[in-house]
Amino acid sequence: MAAGLSGRRGETEAHGRLKRLAMIWAQARGYSACALEVHLPHCRFRADVAAFREDREGDATAIFECKQARSDLRRDNCDTVMTSKHLDAVETRRKVIERNLRIHYPTLRTGGSLFPDFDSFDFSPLHHRGHDSVTRKSAALRRRLSACTKFEKLARYHCANLFYLIIAAPVQARPFDLPAGWGLLVETGDALDLVQKPVWHEVTPLNKMRFLRRIAAAGTRSINRQLAISPDAIARARHDAI
Repeated sequence: MAAGLSGRRGETEAHGRLKRLAMIWAQARGYSACALEVHLPHCRFRADVAAFREDREGDATAIFECKQARSDLRRDNCDTVMTSKHLDAVETRRKVIERNLRIHYPTLRTGGSLFPDFDSFDFSPLHHRGHDSVTRKSAALRRRLSACTKFEKLARYHCANLFYLIIAAPVQARPFDLPAGWGLLVETGDALDLVQKPVWHEVTPLNKMRFLRRIAAAGTRSINRQLAISPDAIARARHDAI
């Protein structure tokens, strides 16, 4: 079964092509149940492609994430350990700068505290290049730690047995950090080449069944769209059946 072949509204042609290649690659390797845009159990994330394979040696679930541009890849690929270390270094630098600015510009004290030693300072009027730079870097790193950890969390939450990153050929032209434990598939013409094998993650039978149900639900939504079956039509049929 290959369900959910229709793409998202507003999706680029390149991203849709990568998802199509992922569907072909997965089914060619025994994943008989596949769907696009699957809402994963136990997390807020949605997989570009989710697949299930039934095997005598044991069932397998797989998630495929497609990235057509480096900016798209960067948005979900944050190494929290390295980013946290970078943030600590930036924050240390910011504290040193602010300590010096307090000495040289005591008039920037806001006076919001009962005791002067606990007053905060407003450094924005200075437009100090060094302070502005570390402040921007700190904010950017905090945003990455908050919103750019999809790949890392999918593996940490054991959302599937196997995880594959699929990238368009231009992305491969420059080095990038592959998410830990993920396999790498690279677009080559009209096919995908396996460049790096993924690490196997154990998943409970119950979670595999939930995963398969999400694939079935995504497939049903896709068929409903193709057949123009609206929620209102289903609601009317449900009312008539009562």
